[in-house]
Amino acid sequence: MTSQVIIQAIISGILMGLIYALIAAGLSLIFGLMEIVNFAHGDHLMISMFSTFWFWMLFGIDPIFSIPLTIILMAFLGVFTHYFIIRKILNSTMLIQICATFGLAVAIRALAQFFFTPDFRTIKNPIIQGKLEIYGIFIGYPQLFASFVCLFAFILLYLFVTKTETGTALQATSQDRQAAEILGIPSNKMFALGWAIGLSCVAVAGSMLSNYYYVFPDVGVNFSLFAFVAVALGGFGSINGSLIAGVIIGIVESVGGLLIDPSYKLLYVFAVYLLVVILRPQGIFGRY
Repeated sequence: MTSQVIIQAIISGILMGLIYALIAAGLSLIFGLMEIVNFAHGDHLMISMFSTFWFWMLFGIDPIFSIPLTIILMAFLGVFTHYFIIRKILNSTMLIQICATFGLAVAIRALAQFFFTPDFRTIKNPIIQGKLEIYGIFIGYPQLFASFVCLFAFILLYLFVTKTETGTALQATSQDRQAAEILGIPSNKMFALGWAIGLSCVAVAGSMLSNYYYVFPDVGVNFSLFAFVAVALGGFGSINGSLIAGVIIGIVESVGGLLIDPSYKLLYVFAVYLLVVILRPQGIFGRY
């Protein structure tokens, strides 16, 4: 096996890892804010991919241009989910919270299979297509563009959370809800905003994945698994950790599948996760 092939695998892993990172960042933001695990996160990704597909199918809007529309749709869905589901179970036991978001995931997937059927769909002839060759290394333009967009979205998310007044309010709410309310920060609005931002992250990732990935009702399953691993690996509630963990997962998945056996690539990712859990249970940057 040549070094060129290994470099190819590493680059592919990094590009995919940046997408994992953005998906995980949305999940981590919701958990860090409310300490609720959204088991429907992957299914929300699936909704964003289907919305991107139908924007193209019905109105001829390319995924690049439908990103703002998908973000708005998913942000409204996040606010709706908080006010009509999450707020009602916010003070319940962890078991009830888990059952609620897991039930939401099952319901979303079942509705998608009912309305859209289990068929695989693709967006044909998108604006971004083709591949780039650099010294024998091939990089698909859709994958390259998707990774840059996801990285840009991640940077915007980080700057929003760390550099804006609203982001500071989000951090204050995540650290101490009661103290934040005493200071006049409306926790319910912050929670709704957190859900809107979290689902906006999967909106961007889903729109970009739709450029080159099959769209079907179960598409979010593996992505949600990797997102959970990335959040646990990077640290629950840590946005920075999500970026590093997402890239690590992408590289391990790609290089492990190349060097050993592609059919066991999920095993390699979970093996790294278990190793980190044993050595550092709170993750790389986690505080839990």
